[in-house]
Amino acid sequence: MKFRVSGRRVPMRLVLAVAVTLAAAGGGVAAQADPGTTHDGHGHAHSVLRGQPALPVPAVPGKLPIKSGPLKASTQKDQRQEALNLAATGKVALRSLVIAVDSQDFGLPTWKSTLDSMGAPYDVLLARDAPLGALTRPDGTGRYNSVLLTNNALLYQQNGSYVSALDAAEWTALWDYERLFGVRQVSLYTSYGTYPEDYCLNPVSEGGIGSTPVNTSLTAAGAPIFDYLKAGAAIPISLSYVYRTAVRAGCAATPVLTMGPDVVGVTTTSTDGRERLALTFTSNQYLMQTPLLGYGLVRWASRGVFAGEQRHWLNVDVDDWFINTDHLYADGHLEQDPGFRMSGSDAVSAKNQQASFRSAYPLASGFKLNVPFNGEGIQGTVNLLCLIQLGDALTYQTACNRNEFRWVNHTLTHPKMNTTTYQQSYDEIRGNLTRGQQLGLSAPATVLKTPEYSGLGVYHPDPNNDIDPPTDFGLGASNVNMLAAAKALGVKYLHGNMSFNSHKPGCFNCGIYHPLEPSLLIVPDWPTNIAYHTTTPAEETLFYNSYYGPNGKFPYWPVDQTYDQIVGHESDIALQHIMTGSAYSHTLHQGNLRQYASGKSLTFDWLRATVGKYSHYYNVPLRNPDWTALGGYVADRTAHFAGQGNSAGDAVWDKAANTVTVPAAGPVFVTGVKAAGFDQYGTDPISRVTAPATLTAYPKN
Repeated sequence: MKFRVSGRRVPMRLVLAVAVTLAAAGGGVAAQADPGTTHDGHGHAHSVLRGQPALPVPAVPGKLPIKSGPLKASTQKDQRQEALNLAATGKVALRSLVIAVDSQDFGLPTWKSTLDSMGAPYDVLLARDAPLGALTRPDGTGRYNSVLLTNNALLYQQNGSYVSALDAAEWTALWDYERLFGVRQVSLYTSYGTYPEDYCLNPVSEGGIGSTPVNTSLTAAGAPIFDYLKAGAAIPISLSYVYRTAVRAGCAATPVLTMGPDVVGVTTTSTDGRERLALTFTSNQYLMQTPLLGYGLVRWASRGVFAGEQRHWLNVDVDDWFINTDHLYADGHLEQDPGFRMSGSDAVSAKNQQASFRSAYPLASGFKLNVPFNGEGIQGTVNLLCLIQLGDALTYQTACNRNEFRWVNHTLTHPKMNTTTYQQSYDEIRGNLTRGQQLGLSAPATVLKTPEYSGLGVYHPDPNNDIDPPTDFGLGASNVNMLAAAKALGVKYLHGNMSFNSHKPGCFNCGIYHPLEPSLLIVPDWPTNIAYHTTTPAEETLFYNSYYGPNGKFPYWPVDQTYDQIVGHESDIALQHIMTGSAYSHTLHQGNLRQYASGKSLTFDWLRATVGKYSHYYNVPLRNPDWTALGGYVADRTAHFAGQGNSAGDAVWDKAANTVTVPAAGPVFVTGVKAAGFDQYGTDPISRVTAPATLTAYPKN
């Protein structure tokens, strides 16, 4: 299962961690993988691909200064107000205006991460440092379809007192714009003070919440705003400062989110008719409340018509099907010869566990595993009628259940491809497709996952060193022979790895067109800490604690973790990826599909935990495209971000005509319109617009 180089076979698994030698929980040392191990049907000497051990823990922001108001509106007329008074078109661009105090404002990264995940264009005003600019274009079109404040008053301390980053004239101009163009405003963090305007909130109590969450609930009025969530879902708030409030009687306000009997989210109507939504607690891009509520806040502010989109995706790769890989036993020793190879009964169990998983979680009813395979491990041939098993059980069961999974080219013999020649690379890529076709496996020629993500600029300078961490030399150090062979064979999408900085795209859900071969798009995967060489809970627990326990190589947890805790941590991280809308696939390995107990495997333990948590909160389905469709989506998102300045961000909603005009020269995503082939995701129509078009808008209340 390894590629011959200079007369011997050399295994390699790229590493994010710094070693493969595993210290057992009791302080013992496991056997080291031999980087020069020869192999003829035995196990691969891999290294460990390491994910993050836990979600970041942000600091809790402090309370807001309380200032009485309301602001006395400015009567000074300036060019902004003159332009607003002339505006009668009722047209707004599909772009948000984010207003923060300055670059250190805690709410700024929260808004930016939310908008970036949606692919929603926005401008940022750091109001302490720059004036409020023109809010309309020269033709009278409004520049923004939503206004997003980091907090309601934008106060900062100056000369011993608190002043607003917007002066009276700027607040007046902003409010005039919102009123004349029907633009809604959201305040991410709001106190019960009445400056610069009144949100109808009376104080009840206030204080910080630590790492133990306090649950909130959507009201009957709040449920439609966040209708992608289950109406009865408990939304956890943690690591936040909270103002518990009550709505003032007789004031034009409606609670949308409550914490017990207290109001922590409200929609209000100002005395001049403007619509506002305010939350009364802090948030952070790493906290669960942000992805749960952030999309709904932006969607409400834009009335459901905006450039960008958000869907939730579940994609999982299980690498190395057919071949042997290293096996870490629960006593700490690492077996490489023969290592572990799935059995035929493991393959059948994987099919059955997948079916049971889909049945248990209707939001994932269309889920299929992606299986990057290595054809050299196929043993013998199979009568594709599957009348009788002959020879190797895994080969037989794979052929007979081939339509249950999606197949991905992982090369024929699993070589590291950092130094392979053009012909070697060509033979590995083409040979694996040919071998798979002989077994009836349908793997797209357009997709290639190189072993260890090799050939893409991340490797150890010593080609025989599988133990020490690799160096990220950048995509410019990729193997040009491999790239040329991939291009010649019709590959369009190459798997990358989000653990490597050079593989991380510059925008959310985007890819990277390879700088040495622009026809190839790098689509990164998410690594996990479900280790490639573990097959049972005891083995995974040993591995995890040897890395992240108090005596591990990368100590993180104060005490060793149990298997249930490990699955909890790993599913929390995967859940965050899913909640934010990441489409990238998560990587596991064939040993993780071992049926360690009836109907149980590490893969599906992790999947059930992840999707069980998702299903607790959401009522919108998990998209599970095949890799060709996934690569196409990532290519479209890349084009969408490239066009934000002159396409997506310049789309205009004519509210009087109820149409959206998109000057797209390439694919851009727009929510709230129905172009040909639009995707109805929950209550949101999402369109991929490929050419200039004027489309009917479908706004929300």
